[in-house]
Amino acid sequence: MGTLFRLFSPLPTTLCTNKFFLSPTTPSISSPRPNTTSSTKKHQYYRIESSKFGNFLDLKPETTQPESLDFDLSWWDPKSDRPQFDVIIIGTGPAGLRLAEQVSRYGIKVCCVDPSPLSVWPNNYGVWVDEFESLKLEDCLDKTWPMACVYLDENKTKYLDRPYGRVSRKKLKTKLMEGCVSNGVKFHEAKVWKIEHQELESFIMCDDGNELKASLIVDASGFASSFIEYDKKRNHGYQIAHGILAEVEEHPFDLEKMVLMDWRDTHLGNEPYLRVKNSRFPTFLYAMPFDSNLVFLEETSLVSRPVLSYKDVKSRMVARLRHLGIRVKRVLEDEKCLIPMGGPLPKLPQSVMAIGGTSGVVHPSTGYMVARSMALAPVLADAIAECLGSTRMIRGQPLYHRAWNGLWPIERRCRREFYSFGMETLLKLDLDGTRRFFDAFFNLDPYQWQGFLSSRLSLQELLLLSLSLFGRASNMSKFDIVTKCPVPLAKMVGKLAIETI
Repeated sequence: MGTLFRLFSPLPTTLCTNKFFLSPTTPSISSPRPNTTSSTKKHQYYRIESSKFGNFLDLKPETTQPESLDFDLSWWDPKSDRPQFDVIIIGTGPAGLRLAEQVSRYGIKVCCVDPSPLSVWPNNYGVWVDEFESLKLEDCLDKTWPMACVYLDENKTKYLDRPYGRVSRKKLKTKLMEGCVSNGVKFHEAKVWKIEHQELESFIMCDDGNELKASLIVDASGFASSFIEYDKKRNHGYQIAHGILAEVEEHPFDLEKMVLMDWRDTHLGNEPYLRVKNSRFPTFLYAMPFDSNLVFLEETSLVSRPVLSYKDVKSRMVARLRHLGIRVKRVLEDEKCLIPMGGPLPKLPQSVMAIGGTSGVVHPSTGYMVARSMALAPVLADAIAECLGSTRMIRGQPLYHRAWNGLWPIERRCRREFYSFGMETLLKLDLDGTRRFFDAFFNLDPYQWQGFLSSRLSLQELLLLSLSLFGRASNMSKFDIVTKCPVPLAKMVGKLAIETI
């Protein structure tokens, strides 16, 4: 959902790492400081072209090319620099740069390889403010809301007393780049097309003809990567969404609250086909109101298997905006998002390390990932430094084993199985069951539901959460759990047993 999660058409050709997308040249939206909620000034526009009432599909997005940072990087020069490093990181997304910054602190030689290292990320990341505060990255938030809300139906709304923020992609990337440069990280502008391994080192071949080698290759290039191996069937669930950053004549949202989920379906009253399908495979609206005329809107299928039709998602969004009386005047950006969720972890260990979307750290129940990846990067960096930062120089299979176990120790793997159980449960719920589930979920103690969404509960705490959730659930919700969860529960117990043997 927020780091819950972007990008493609008509069905995605590029996988996204986070749900909320804004292009680099989108007008800046900021508040005077993080954790404030003052509305932004209205943007000055040169042209207005209104859409049909509630229908934005006839408007083209106005920004398509990513902005490039004006930043002085330390480039690897094939003519004068040795092609030998301790660690090569493929990709300069948030996870890759964070890991490069952390590993290089130990004096380890790092090179980041990316087709466009200076391009601002095309994704708009939404996070819980406390997550970025714990990472000391709160200065990288450019808009915050003091509360979030969840509309279960027309008569029931949950208000969540937990501040939510939008990440400034420019600030965050600049901050991570600064850390990398100060630690001596090199950058190479190219696409990696092949990796080969020897006993103690690996080689990458780039599309510009250059070849670099390192003791460890880390893939941080995202979901679409083909470098990571799996030894189990990849039975992922999928989160699919369509969103727009839009100038509107007006909208009904409170500027002090972001809308985490809106499960209402009255907008489908005159759309019987869509309503029937939505009852079985529901979608919700996610909304970030920046001011009275600027809002980010996204219709989202939380998780489905097989993936829900992108056409259905867009049709439901058109009907919803029409019902809410939202007339779109301009589409600044559009978002087409597909996020694989759950499924098996990569083969453990293997010769290529991973971080970010390709490493399995996406929350299987929600799609949240960015804050999680940022938090795990120092953990992985420590494991790498124990091998490459020591005088022993542990390399080859012992290095791969320690790196993968650093990212996925047994306890963390067991917790992931529990979150995957949550995803399998959600897959079996219809709209009414989903509403009942979240009604009980957000009635939990804030420590529990916040910890679940942020992947920070211990296995014991997750078990207590389950008992508490069942106790607070309505009779119908308990019936859902008893009748629809035995198979996912049995699978989780079996996998936990295998992990702990």
